[in-house]
Amino acid sequence: MTNVVIVGGGPAGLSAGLFASKNGLDTTLFDTDGTWMHKAHLFNFLGVGSVGGSEFMATARQQVDDFGVDRHQGEKVTGVEAAGDGFAVTTEEGEYDADYVVLATGANRDLAESLGCEFDDDDTVSVGVSMETSVEGVYATGAMARAEEWQAVISAGDGAAAALNILSNEKGEHYHDFDVPDTAASVFGDLIDDEE
Repeated sequence: MTNVVIVGGGPAGLSAGLFASKNGLDTTLFDTDGTWMHKAHLFNFLGVGSVGGSEFMATARQQVDDFGVDRHQGEKVTGVEAAGDGFAVTTEEGEYDADYVVLATGANRDLAESLGCEFDDDDTVSVGVSMETSVEGVYATGAMARAEEWQAVISAGDGAAAALNILSNEKGEHYHDFDVPDTAASVFGDLIDDEE
């Protein structure tokens, strides 16, 4: 099974984790809770009328947990390097293998730099619409790839784009995560059965 490692547990990282795990990829997420969301109150996130950032984060974390993301709360990633056909991700507690890495570390671009990712003139990580960097299999999301557009909804979209690109690579064709009422009822029912 494909192994996706996500570094960062803000809206971008959690969104990438949700899309990847929901669609059958083995997904591990490292979250040190350094997100700016704890200072935010959301009025501008489509579909959310008004919610505090910490409350939003609690809901988002529960959602990715429900969809099977292996979330490591408080475990800091200290390094990522190419290893064979994939990557070795080192944390304070151990080492993990990954086929893909999604970097969602806000404006901290140290891991992207250590991997040799190309940067743009404004010191952001250079990515395309898929959020893939110049290093194949490595994605940069949110504030890593945007100089000043640090909005939760934009970051969540970047995370989704990265995960959908990984899914498309794995399936060999463009992949769309689009639920309809019948499949949504099935997915929701499976979640309820898993909790019982």
